[in-house]
Amino acid sequence: QVQLVESGGGLVQPGGSLRLSCAASGFTFSNYDMKWYRQAPGKERELVAGVTSAGGSTTYGDSVKGRFTISRDNAKSTMYLQMNSLKPEDTAVYYCNAERVVFNRRLVYWGQGTQVTVSS
Repeated sequence: QVQLVESGGGLVQPGGSLRLSCAASGFTFSNYDMKWYRQAPGKERELVAGVTSAGGSTTYGDSVKGRFTISRDNAKSTMYLQMNSLKPEDTAVYYCNAERVVFNRRLVYWGQGTQVTVSS
């Protein structure tokens, strides 16, 4: 069955770094655009970063531009998020998302999320 499994979250001090991973299985990873979203307590889920299926194009939320880098390895069916210069406001649950459109039908998969806490 389809699985997206996030890992790499944890507690880090402000200014520190973390690298999140999203391991995919059960579908053809290289056919899907991939995104990272996050949701902080009491807030709506927001887009953090996205990468197209072949990895040729990336997009970032304004709050993370210049600090986070999204990448993917289609041979390993894995997506990454390198997070540098972390701030307390980056604290959230980070979710992995896979999406593609086939014959006007939108296919979307979500992971369970990984907690990132930025605190001294």
